[in-house]
Amino acid sequence: MPTYQLGANYPHNYIKELDRVIRFLPRPADYLFLYFIGFYILLCCLKVDYKLAIVGALAFGFSSYLIIIIGAGHNAKAHALGYLPILLAGIVLVFRKKYLSGFLVAALGMALEIVANHYQMTYYFMLLVLILGIAYLIDAIKRKEVKHYFISVGILVAAVALGIAANATSLLATKEYADWSTRGKSELTINPDGSPKESTDGLSKEYITQWSYGIVESFNLFVPRLFGGASQENLGEESKSFNYLIDKGLPRSSALDFVGGLPLYWGEQPGVADPAYIGAIIFFLFILGLFLVKGKHKWWLLFGVLLSLLLSWGKNFSGLTNFMIDYFPLYDKFRAVSSIQVVLELCAPILAILALKKIFSQRVPQTDKLNSLKYAGAIVLGLGVLLFLVKGMFDFVGLSDERLRMTGLEELPEMLRLDRKAVYTNDLIRSLIYVLITAGLVWFYLKGKLKENLVVVGIGFLVVFDLVGVNLRYVNADSFVAKRRMLEPFQATSANKQIMEDDGVYRVFDRTDGFDSAKTAYFHQSITGYHAAKPAGMRDLYEFHIYKGNLSVFNMLNIKYVIRQDQEGTIFPIENPNANGNAWFVEELKGVSSANEEILALDSLNTKNVAVFNSTSVSNINRLEYQVDSTASIVLTDYEPNHLTYMIQ
Repeated sequence: MPTYQLGANYPHNYIKELDRVIRFLPRPADYLFLYFIGFYILLCCLKVDYKLAIVGALAFGFSSYLIIIIGAGHNAKAHALGYLPILLAGIVLVFRKKYLSGFLVAALGMALEIVANHYQMTYYFMLLVLILGIAYLIDAIKRKEVKHYFISVGILVAAVALGIAANATSLLATKEYADWSTRGKSELTINPDGSPKESTDGLSKEYITQWSYGIVESFNLFVPRLFGGASQENLGEESKSFNYLIDKGLPRSSALDFVGGLPLYWGEQPGVADPAYIGAIIFFLFILGLFLVKGKHKWWLLFGVLLSLLLSWGKNFSGLTNFMIDYFPLYDKFRAVSSIQVVLELCAPILAILALKKIFSQRVPQTDKLNSLKYAGAIVLGLGVLLFLVKGMFDFVGLSDERLRMTGLEELPEMLRLDRKAVYTNDLIRSLIYVLITAGLVWFYLKGKLKENLVVVGIGFLVVFDLVGVNLRYVNADSFVAKRRMLEPFQATSANKQIMEDDGVYRVFDRTDGFDSAKTAYFHQSITGYHAAKPAGMRDLYEFHIYKGNLSVFNMLNIKYVIRQDQEGTIFPIENPNANGNAWFVEELKGVSSANEEILALDSLNTKNVAVFNSTSVSNINRLEYQVDSTASIVLTDYEPNHLTYMIQ
């Protein structure tokens, strides 16, 4: 990914400077601060009392997905999600006829959202805004306030345009790169194996839906480890797996290390870092809000949740997903459809807090409150009982269980299956207890046994204990490292040190890391790296030739060193004496008529003497053969990432 898209500092980028001021706390506290303050502002704009706004901010900020993305290093995603509530607050203010303040907040929120540089989250939020706009339009028609509605839309369009204009330079850079990346339209129509390639202007459907939430798995919004939790989770000393390993004669320390990273997750996704848990309390209050909250807010929040949930199922709900990929603009530019649940994680706490607002409102009849509490309690508790009863229908077998048998521990998969059953039951009971306590607090308040402030504080503490208790399973003290280690994440191996003794300009390929690793680039000029939007040409070159060990392509890329590992695990460098260098003269140009022929030609091309070109995109070449002067040379005299100087003699 070009530096100008990810980390360039453009002149007069005042929004970026403002963002740095707002995020004054050290990382990751700065992202938590954004979560909390943004959601608090949003709820205040929805005319929620400050005490309930604090509870809502805690519920949103400690939602497990928002915490785990910080632990996983998805900083841009966390950054973008932190500003979404502020943008939504501006939209709400404008529709409340607070035109000036709403315009300023919406424009500022949009500018800050874009500067966070995670357009997938922004795009998903805009889907929610479409639903909100429809709900407000229907309400405006009913209230005969259509003029106000379109005035509000006009103001918001202007605010969004201003927010975009403030980030024009970075957006244009992103657009320039997007067409050149794996998110753009590929020139190739074949795969490396020769099979036809799916024709698309963006990503393939298979790649987009690789991370698709299971339909039943979505209930982990209510019960965190319903489907096991994470792909690597610490099972602890009380687990069946630990006791099995002890019985097999493993030392206690070795057994603890072994169960410290077992695949507890048994869902259909390739892997997850944690369950997307919004909290049993918030789940219950959201259901309560469906009965108690009336009007437009209930409907746009409900349909926002439903759309988010249905789209997160991806290939498990292929009709809607394929429709969005085929017909909805830009939807095929983004992968991992399961992450659209961020919309749900934004909407659910809002409706939950609006439900509490109604509970404490004197304008709502007491019978409505009690009936709504009974209905919500019956639904959620009934769901809990149903999940307990259908437990026997699941096999609790994970996708990677068979690999565990290869360790020689034949019964370990069965022990792990029993552990998955145990956490399923334990977390189900845990969630039901939180729901019962919350429902009890609300019930006693409605019966006049408890004061409002005590109930608010009680629910606030329960929300924090619930969510933080789950988060600590995945992000805890072990997840933090010293600043020095963060600034120096990799330690040079003997192979790295040996290569660095060569002070020339060349590339290194580490076969022990693969194409998607950025480790090599920490020490050397590299052909590998990681980003979700990779350079498409380099990706194609890797899949067609580099992966297969095409030495001629290695030479062409000036790969002077290849790092390998022997059977004993020793890592060592191999020097490639035939690397072509930084630039060279060729004797012949070979013209082809398509991108397919161009990349296939490299399979047998002597890149030292012959260069291939696509005649459909390169014109005015009249000469194909050249006499190379044996005394001629090309020398790289100055190297900077954005400026290369050659001397030709």
